[in-house]
Amino acid sequence: MAEAETATSSDLREERSTDQQRARIGLRTLRALRHRDFQLFFGGQLISLVGTWMQNIAQDWLVYRLTGSSLLLGTVAFVSQIPIFLLAPVAGIVADRWNRHRIVIATQTASMVLALTLATLTLGGWIRVWEIMVLASLLGVVNAFDIPARQAFLIDMVGRDDLLNAIALNSSMFNSARIIGPAIAGILVASVGEGWCFFANGISYIAVITGLLLMRLTKQAALQKKGSPLENMVEGFRFARHTAPVRALLLLIGFVSLAAMPYTVLMPIFAGRILHGGARQLGMLMGATGVGALLGALMLASKPSTSGLGKWVWMAATGFGTSLILFSLSRHLWLSLAFLVPTGFGMMVQMGATNTLLQVMVPDRLRGRVMSLYSMMFIGMGPIGALLGGAVAARIGAPWTVAIGGVTCLAGGTIFARRLPAMRAVARQLILAQGMGSGEPPTSLPMSRS
Repeated sequence: MAEAETATSSDLREERSTDQQRARIGLRTLRALRHRDFQLFFGGQLISLVGTWMQNIAQDWLVYRLTGSSLLLGTVAFVSQIPIFLLAPVAGIVADRWNRHRIVIATQTASMVLALTLATLTLGGWIRVWEIMVLASLLGVVNAFDIPARQAFLIDMVGRDDLLNAIALNSSMFNSARIIGPAIAGILVASVGEGWCFFANGISYIAVITGLLLMRLTKQAALQKKGSPLENMVEGFRFARHTAPVRALLLLIGFVSLAAMPYTVLMPIFAGRILHGGARQLGMLMGATGVGALLGALMLASKPSTSGLGKWVWMAATGFGTSLILFSLSRHLWLSLAFLVPTGFGMMVQMGATNTLLQVMVPDRLRGRVMSLYSMMFIGMGPIGALLGGAVAARIGAPWTVAIGGVTCLAGGTIFARRLPAMRAVARQLILAQGMGSGEPPTSLPMSRS
């Protein structure tokens, strides 16, 4: 009997210890939400991003329904994202020299106007492909200034201690919307048409704009005041060019974006021609990618430090490539959905880990410029890849195009893995210099040309 009681007591202690450990992990995962300003941003942005994903799915399906052309799908993606590539250097200077809070309010308001314009044209039956392209390109201009300002704005809301967690939670919010938005869009497009998805997106911006206006920011990072805008631009490029870990991360994310990310543009082809479905199946496919991406973001949010993130980057890139190859071979909906979960996971972990490493290695005065280069390589390279992917898919088919992108991902991840050991010391010095790690910070920033 005594032995049984002792065993029971031991089991209770183990259960209590396990519960406490889970509670600590949960608190660690959500710690950035203790900041009121970030709570307002998180809630409003989540609602707005659901609308954004609804519009993305509805717009792709509208173009596909009007034209049935993979090339035009790629063209619309190109015109919507190429402004980010072209304007990113200027946008980075703006984010470092002007109030980021006001920039984000302005860009979100402009996005709302464009969404409501698209909704009006579609619901009125006046929409044409060229009008979609014009509005998509204008939204690309807005996003070119929004992305670096919004990324650099995170530190103003949560401070240095919770920056890593805020980046991961921001990614989890984006990917939660990726799950919810396509599912709602698939239902709405099938029942009432694309126009109501555009209208819902326009209204959703009210939430994020309200949250931004209610913020009471107490500490904001110092803005760049010295030098001309041209000198500031050159300084940002020089830092990225001569700092080996930053350069390698940017090149890999650009390489993957160019070769592999066009799979999202070709998703209507898979939903319609390969899997013999419609808008609802398209929403399911995008939602499956979002499930995997959300899991990846939550895993990053629970990570207490940057230790080992470099390894995560190359493993995620190779896993992303492998999953894409398997997805390209599938001809069954549920099998395709299963392969898209690890696809989204790998994509998210690489994107989130890269974002995190860049933010912890860059000085505050350069944050907007480096994050503009990140958006330039991650999102800005996408349109070039989308245009190429659409053209290649028109000749050899969407499955082969996606498979080639997956193989390219594997190659990029392998090259990064081989060069990682030589960059670790420089990366650690940069992290310590920004006060983001434990140890003595160096007296000067390392600039490696290797």
